[in-house]
Amino acid sequence: MRYRTWDWVALSLVILGAINWGLIGLFRFDLIAVIFGGMESIVSRIIYTIIALAGLYCLSFIGRTRDIVDNAERRTHNHNTPHTHNAI
Repeated sequence: MRYRTWDWVALSLVILGAINWGLIGLFRFDLIAVIFGGMESIVSRIIYTIIALAGLYCLSFIGRTRDIVDNAERRTHNHNTPHTHNAI
């Protein structure tokens, strides 16, 4: 799969969000809020929103991954088809 720059940025933000949610769930520690001045801080809210948008964008990976798998299966099927050669 060939990733574009935005794919990597979005995936990185989603991973950051997942780590943050893990910290919240396990330790009640919100890393984003600590770094950017609390949950009510406008900067924190912007970061949360950007991470959410990145997560929605990453949904497009599903369709693209499915296309890549379908193309790979077609290539494999074409390579496994026996070829007949006429011997002279």
